[in-house]
Amino acid sequence: MKDAIDSIPVERPIEQEGFANRKLIRPSLNRNDHNHANHAQPGVAERRPDRPERTDRPERNGGGGGRKITPPEQTNAENFYYQKQMQAKTPMVIVLRDGEEVHGVIEWYDKSCLKINRNGQPNLMIYKPSIKYMYKEGEK
Repeated sequence: MKDAIDSIPVERPIEQEGFANRKLIRPSLNRNDHNHANHAQPGVAERRPDRPERTDRPERNGGGGGRKITPPEQTNAENFYYQKQMQAKTPMVIVLRDGEEVHGVIEWYDKSCLKINRNGQPNLMIYKPSIKYMYKEGEK
């Protein structure tokens, strides 16, 4: 009996008491499909059948870190588009930032520029940053 009395602290420090009395305020969720009967017993954990437990979820990144995989630096969609237009020798219209339109066929491309073959005019090498947009001739 004496041990039980000694284990109860006589006095708490004021800092701990002020911190312990704080309450977490959470907004109530008003959803039409929400079942309020499930919340009748606070503290009772229940399993939601429509959502798997955390341990049932597939692991990302091969590890248990839970961090998403960063997207790749380049998707290669641009390269695919250029390859397709080059192989088909599609007549293109390239609109530059200053509004000038260049008509021709893409001969080759690299990381920073396009080479455009034009009929009856000199071929051009255009830097990609100077291109506003481009489209297939006859589509607009």
